[in-house]
Amino acid sequence: MKKLILVRHGESEWNKMNLFTGWTDVDLTYLGQCEAYMAGRLLKDEGFRPTMCYTSFLKRAVKTLNQILDAMDMDYLPVEKSWRLNEKSYGALQGKNKAETLQKYGEEKLMAWRRSYDVQPPALDITDKRDPRNDPRYDAVSDAELPHTEALCDTIARLMPYYEGTILKAFETNDEVLVVAHGNSLRGIVKTIKGISDKEIVGLNIPTAVPYIFEFDDQLNFKKDYYLGNQEEIEKKINGVKNQANKK
Repeated sequence: MKKLILVRHGESEWNKMNLFTGWTDVDLTYLGQCEAYMAGRLLKDEGFRPTMCYTSFLKRAVKTLNQILDAMDMDYLPVEKSWRLNEKSYGALQGKNKAETLQKYGEEKLMAWRRSYDVQPPALDITDKRDPRNDPRYDAVSDAELPHTEALCDTIARLMPYYEGTILKAFETNDEVLVVAHGNSLRGIVKTIKGISDKEIVGLNIPTAVPYIFEFDDQLNFKKDYYLGNQEEIEKKINGVKNQANKK
């Protein structure tokens, strides 16, 4: 049996402030660090032993992975970072408050920007200092591949070559693989594995720092998925993500 462990990063500073984050590189809050460490303890207590790890270029995911591995006493594990696991680019919305955006544009447009499959938020201007082309960590990535904004379908398009060619390929020599990334990049992976429709993906909300386990047979046929932990508490966290736009 093969197991894929997906974990969304712990609470970030901009999660706490209810701001659109996207590719902005914000840190974890103290709560986010604690969430990540507890996720690692839970994985250890439940007997999980990943042997390969993947994460994004963004520090909130990288530091979440570090906390998980520390809690598991597995800091030695190999880790590969890729920009393809980055969060969806929210374009010009990055740094804006979600509740204020709701008031300005209305629920229908806000939900389309946040959760729809094929609607892009307003794009960054090419001269905007937030453009990833101004960030040296992306120097090796072609300008054509770096987004000014993304819908979920765009995030999936740049993620899938890495997921299929690197993460899934890792199962040739590993039985358990750990991926720590972001709400929308993980939504893309889940959508692909479970065959969720473009319409239904709008309703999928992934909580912070809760291990999400996918089990496959040896031929990588999907068998089942489940969250680790107290299910009532996990449901509260999922509803918290769902209702972010109403948070002041």
